[in-house]
Amino acid sequence: MTLPVFTKHKLPVVLAPMAGVSDSVFRRICVEHGCDFTYTEMVSAKGLFYGGSKTKSLLAVSPAERPCAVQLFGSEPDIVSDMIKRIADETAGDIAMIDINMGCPMPKITGNGEGSALMRDIPKAARLMEAAAKASPLPVSCKFRKGWDEKSANAVEFARAMEQSGAALLTVHGRTREQLYHGRADRDMIARVVEAVSIPVFGNGDIFSGGSALDMLETTRCAGLMVARGAEGNPFIFDEIRAALDGVPFTPPTDVQRMDEALRHAEGFISEKDPRLFPELRKHMSWYSKGMRGAIDFRRAVNLAGTPSELLGIIRAFRESLVGVTE
Repeated sequence: MTLPVFTKHKLPVVLAPMAGVSDSVFRRICVEHGCDFTYTEMVSAKGLFYGGSKTKSLLAVSPAERPCAVQLFGSEPDIVSDMIKRIADETAGDIAMIDINMGCPMPKITGNGEGSALMRDIPKAARLMEAAAKASPLPVSCKFRKGWDEKSANAVEFARAMEQSGAALLTVHGRTREQLYHGRADRDMIARVVEAVSIPVFGNGDIFSGGSALDMLETTRCAGLMVARGAEGNPFIFDEIRAALDGVPFTPPTDVQRMDEALRHAEGFISEKDPRLFPELRKHMSWYSKGMRGAIDFRRAVNLAGTPSELLGIIRAFRESLVGVTE
């Protein structure tokens, strides 16, 4: 089975699936800045099976990012495989790949034997991947970590098992579950995975600039770069990484340009999402405004906003306060 065609570039730079972060509006903005491929937020296979409306809403894909990938999490092969068939049938043409999350470190996920907990039981993870790959008319990939902890850093063994079970692509986050998002990502481990399998491997972890992207590529020889926290409030990172890969200068955005994107993100989110979800924008606004003059007062006002219209007014006013000062 062929992989999705990353049409823009030979070496794709993709946006990671991040729960509560990579909503469809943000993904679209990242594509406009050079992101080659996107993934939905993490979708519960069991939630989809039982018809949760919030779970279904996570499958929404904007025309600008088609085709993209859906990331599922779960631990029951029958449910995961059934939901893959449903997704493929109901989103024909929109979805190019299914990714199985085996790396989420959050206790509410691992406590159910899902996410990175699957790295503690390779035979179980292999059965899950095999069922998913056999059920799917689309390529199935897998995202996982260095291991559960340093004593069981089994990414290489895990990668081989996923390849043998039908995975078409792997993404490795170079931290253990125990690390969460602390410490440094182990790029040597990612390099070992690249050497151990014959399918493409994407490198993930600590990509916060064009320079760090080049280091990931040079250290690991990975087939693609996945950007996660480095894109939070900074869709411009895709422009920066592509400039670094092409060996051309990159001009950082001004604070006004950053807030222009923040406003676009907020307006799109509010117009397309359930209004009750607008408080999720607060963290995005905090990220966009990081390091700016007056950012502390801005974030305080954002956190006190009671309605979507009030929030938009605060963003517009802050953006105007930067004109002529930071340009």
